Amino acid sequence: MNYAAELAPGLRSNIRVKMSSLSLTSSILIVGGGTWGCSTALHLARRGYTNVTVLDPYPIPSPIAAGNDINKIMEHRELKDSETDPRSIMFATCSRAALKGWRADPVFQPYFHETGSIVAAHTPALIEHVRENEIDPVKDTFTELTTANDFRNTMPPGVLTGPFPNWKGWFSKSGAGWIHAQKAMVSAYTEAQRLGVRFITGSPSGAVQCLAYEDGDVIGAQTADGVLHRADQTILAAGATSDRLLDFKNQLRPTAWTLCHIRMTADEAALYRNLPVLFNIAKGFFMEPDVDHRELKICDEHPGYCNFVPDPNHNNEIRSVPFAKTQIPKEAESRARAFLRDTMPHLADRALVFARICWDADTPDRAFLIDRHPEYPSLVVAVGGSGNGAMQMPAIGGFIADALEGKLVREVRDVVRWRPETAVGRDWRDTQGRFGGLGKVMDFQEVGEDGWTDI
Repeated sequence: MNYAAELAPGLRSNIRVKMSSLSLTSSILIVGGGTWGCSTALHLARRGYTNVTVLDPYPIPSPIAAGNDINKIMEHRELKDSETDPRSIMFATCSRAALKGWRADPVFQPYFHETGSIVAAHTPALIEHVRENEIDPVKDTFTELTTANDFRNTMPPGVLTGPFPNWKGWFSKSGAGWIHAQKAMVSAYTEAQRLGVRFITGSPSGAVQCLAYEDGDVIGAQTADGVLHRADQTILAAGATSDRLLDFKNQLRPTAWTLCHIRMTADEAALYRNLPVLFNIAKGFFMEPDVDHRELKICDEHPGYCNFVPDPNHNNEIRSVPFAKTQIPKEAESRARAFLRDTMPHLADRALVFARICWDADTPDRAFLIDRHPEYPSLVVAVGGSGNGAMQMPAIGGFIADALEGKLVREVRDVVRWRPETAVGRDWRDTQGRFGGLGKVMDFQEVGEDGWTDI
């Protein structure tokens, strides 16, 4: 379905006029300098746009950006021959383009480690879920892992020392691995800036307070220093905070995940180089230590945390409102250590040296939201990473630029369109097919003051 076709004729005409007036000298304002904002700036500059400005309240890489991370999972799974789900087709199209960029684009290639990945589970129901939804042994090369020794043999001796109780997994050696998301984001920012993109960062000059409106359209944004940044076209790509700047008709739910680091010795860091990602869909995952600080990141897996409070931006309705914190709930730390006891018990009691909560924006169907706004012809929204946004970095800006130019390919366009009908009666505590933790979306408001780690 093409949602634009359902709009009033006059509004469709306004959108066509705005798109037809787009030129390489048009002023384009990107609100948000995170993963998607930097990628979009780079792609627009590469296409020859000469008047692109990015606003962000923090210097890049922003400490609150989901992509400001030492590593993120990158995976691409080709569709099964029988697969017809539009969302799966959309995601495969995007991740295929991203994988090509990670492998070949000099801006991103140095930060992709195609080490392979292991996806696993530990209960009969979850194992069957992985088999049905993640594995296609006919088309892909997977090695089945059924014993603790099978898991241990995927990595050098001394890395995986745990019992892997009741675990079963599948190891794929290509099309997956990990990315140094922070360095890739900085690389995209640096190249976009070299190509002429103007970045205004830090508060108050880069902190957008509100979008600016005139004659029924968005004409840019106003920052905390009182400056009105006018633009012919505005792209809202502010991640989980986008919901604070525009009424998304309940299409966005800021959701947070938890991560923590432990310090490795130089010998341990050398042993842990070039490892496949190990991911249990209900317990957690880890990737190799970063080379700069020798810190190993561990994430506990769960359906997410929200921060349900009265939101003044939505008439004090109870909504999830993001906030920054370089701590995690102690219960998340306990889950991370339980994952280590299954896999690497020799590290399970090591002190944490860093932790933080990491926000993203979930759409009701976990598909991206990239479209011209149906009421504001000069506004493009590029949000809804839904936990899969960072891996898309090399290519997502191209899809967003396509939406700006009105030429987004149909298999993507029809899925990522503006779709408030999917949010009618939305269950804000829906797990959205995620597993682990307490089996539900958790609430930061239920974490007491003494319930947080103190690093």
